[in-house]
Amino acid sequence: MAGQTDKTFSIRRRILALALALLLAAAVVLIIFIRDYAERAADRAFDRLLAASALTIAGAVQVEDDAVIVELPFASFGMFSGRDRVFYAVESPDGGGVTGYEDLSGMLPEMTSAGPVFADMIYRGDLVRVASVGRLTSSGGEADWVTIHVAETQSEREALAGEILSNAIVPVIALTLLAIALVWFGIGRMFAPLYQLEQELRGRAPDDLSPINVPVPDEVSQLVAGLNAFMARLGSAMERVTGLVAEAAHEVRTPLASLRAQAEVAMDEQDPAALRARVGRIHQGAVQASQLVSQLLMEATISHRLENQETDTTAFGLVVEEVRQRLDPDQAGRLVVDLSEAAAGAQIRGDRVALREMLRNVVDNALVYSTGAVEISGGVADGVMTLDVSDHGPGIADNEKPAVLERFKRGTASGATAGSGLGLSIVKRVVEAHRGVLRLKDRAGGGLVVEIELPTVGRNPKTEQLRRALGSLSALVLCLLLLDPRGAAADTTSYPAPDGSSNVVLTIVGVTDTPLFAQFIAGFQAMRPDVTVVYEETDSVPLYERYLSGNMLPKPDLLVSSASDLQIKLANDGHAMAHDSPFLGDLPDWAHWRNEVFGFTFEPAVIIYNPNRISAEEVPRTHLRLAEMLETQTERFRGSIATYDIALSGVGYLLASQDQVISSNFWRLAAAFGRVEAVFSGSSPAILNGVADGSLALGYNVLGSYAFARQADGANIEIVVPDDYVLVLTRAMLIPRDAPYPELGKAFVDFALSPAGQAIAAEQTALGSVVPGGSGEWTGEAIAARGRGVIQPIPLGPALLVSLDQQRRKRFLDSWGEIVSPKP
Repeated sequence: MAGQTDKTFSIRRRILALALALLLAAAVVLIIFIRDYAERAADRAFDRLLAASALTIAGAVQVEDDAVIVELPFASFGMFSGRDRVFYAVESPDGGGVTGYEDLSGMLPEMTSAGPVFADMIYRGDLVRVASVGRLTSSGGEADWVTIHVAETQSEREALAGEILSNAIVPVIALTLLAIALVWFGIGRMFAPLYQLEQELRGRAPDDLSPINVPVPDEVSQLVAGLNAFMARLGSAMERVTGLVAEAAHEVRTPLASLRAQAEVAMDEQDPAALRARVGRIHQGAVQASQLVSQLLMEATISHRLENQETDTTAFGLVVEEVRQRLDPDQAGRLVVDLSEAAAGAQIRGDRVALREMLRNVVDNALVYSTGAVEISGGVADGVMTLDVSDHGPGIADNEKPAVLERFKRGTASGATAGSGLGLSIVKRVVEAHRGVLRLKDRAGGGLVVEIELPTVGRNPKTEQLRRALGSLSALVLCLLLLDPRGAAADTTSYPAPDGSSNVVLTIVGVTDTPLFAQFIAGFQAMRPDVTVVYEETDSVPLYERYLSGNMLPKPDLLVSSASDLQIKLANDGHAMAHDSPFLGDLPDWAHWRNEVFGFTFEPAVIIYNPNRISAEEVPRTHLRLAEMLETQTERFRGSIATYDIALSGVGYLLASQDQVISSNFWRLAAAFGRVEAVFSGSSPAILNGVADGSLALGYNVLGSYAFARQADGANIEIVVPDDYVLVLTRAMLIPRDAPYPELGKAFVDFALSPAGQAIAAEQTALGSVVPGGSGEWTGEAIAARGRGVIQPIPLGPALLVSLDQQRRKRFLDSWGEIVSPKP
């Protein structure tokens, strides 16, 4: 008893001890996490204030007569509390101090990008957090960076972190104590269903194998399901054994009774010849009984193996050879095997023993009921192996063929030939278990043909042929769509799924020219051949307005626009769905926002010109030089300069608003456009066409992607990547929150950001790959190397919303209209 007591243990106490240890450990880990989170949360909150202060100062920076001037806005420091010390410095491009604490700027590097960049340092004896931003300015032939630093001591952020931690520890401790109490009282409740299950099993009769219907928790449902499945298998096995015993007792009783009667008669027989005859009949009865018992045992074995689903893959030729080797030499000599090479090597998935016994029973019947040769032939077609076993015996009448497939049924043609009536029933069961077909046919010239069809392992050749044909047809249709100019000009184009299906449809609305975007679609469908893509081409402003009005039918799964400010506006207003793309880490920070707007191209704003109207020596390579050329040669270029109509084109307005932020000469250039009566267009292709045919001399702020592609196609244009600064935008993708199939939109975003999608952007489309480190003629690095100017990407973020403010946009457009279209 003592030994037995030592082996027992209490699950309740073990669970309680384990739960207590886990809860205490979790509380400690949670407190450590909260402390780290509190510090990070405080850093994020105060870093945003620092960055906002630095950006506010940067917005007030101006350049007049090559001198940097800044009037410090009141709001730049109004956001800070009075408990921390604040230091600032503004540094000119030549490294000189403009205002603020010069010793602060001397301890920090100059900025060559917009930033912001954060750093911790010791300044004047205190640990301070510094936010540094850059402001790109242009007042002459070159663009330079002005650096702004704002620093703040860290006592406030430390106080905020401590407050968050102290307020969070009390609930953690209270919840830990409450959880321990709940565990103590909950353990008893958890074990109650197990007690009920125990009572149910104890009260059952030994032969009651019905399913358990006691309500149990989900955690115990798998155990109950396992018990029910076990009892079902046990019941099936018992039924099978009971049936087998009953049938065996019934079938074996007759030959045993006959043997006994023959033996009793033989014991009293005095005539040697008659005695020998009696012994012969006894032997025949014993053989019949032995065969019957063997067949019954084999049927039980096969039933057991088929029920347990013991499967492997076997070449059928090996099964035939194994059956041949098990025959007597005389019988093996009568067997003629004529299997095709495909049939001999056909792989059949199933139970090898059952397949062997299936074939052995067919061959044994043919050998027993016929005297001539038994032929085995077969072939493979359409993924199905067909096996024929032919004999020259009496055959089976048509009305008896269904009956002989049942257990203990024999045809009348069998006559006095010994048999059990189980062979064909075993064959039928094995064929059906292997998803095959069994047929009994009459042999030409007399005899029986047993035909068996079994599926082989592998694809159906007809299905494969159809799949390839549909794929080729879809590819041909896609190529015709790409080559047909009438199809390319259509507003909406459908690209059928390469595999021929039509159930999955991805709808995209974008501003990219259809022939260019079709190459991304082709690349995507190469990875997802089951997807049909419908692409609608439109303009940036109508895309934005139509989506907000709800007039897009069918609803799109993806929006693609070069007007990234309008895409940011949609996302900011809650119309975008977030997606954590696996390729997001490769994108530059400026090319995505909130995991909702994704840039996938690198497109500079360039100057294009017709070499027949402007020579390479006189072409302007900076924004200032362009303004000067238009001012001094007004009549020469009257009506032959083109740029965007910023009131109609979202891309044009975006580029113009960014030009106005960077360049001090923007309005001078705008006035020069008005002086030469510039032509204003809603799209880059229209400007490209005019410059290429010579009706226009020069186009300004044309998207480089279109220009590079047209030049590669032989258009009579030359391209200037400005030497002062180069605005670079990225086409932005957005998955609408009400997209019918957002998973398809996410899949396309992943493809566009993947190496395969970026390769398309860097090669045939010339849209430029935004992910660094790619290969191709039009990578971001290769495009940047075409000019000497400062590359200034237009970052995706809330800053783009400033230019979309209604009053600011109206004032900007009014000023633009008055300057470029002055009233007489």
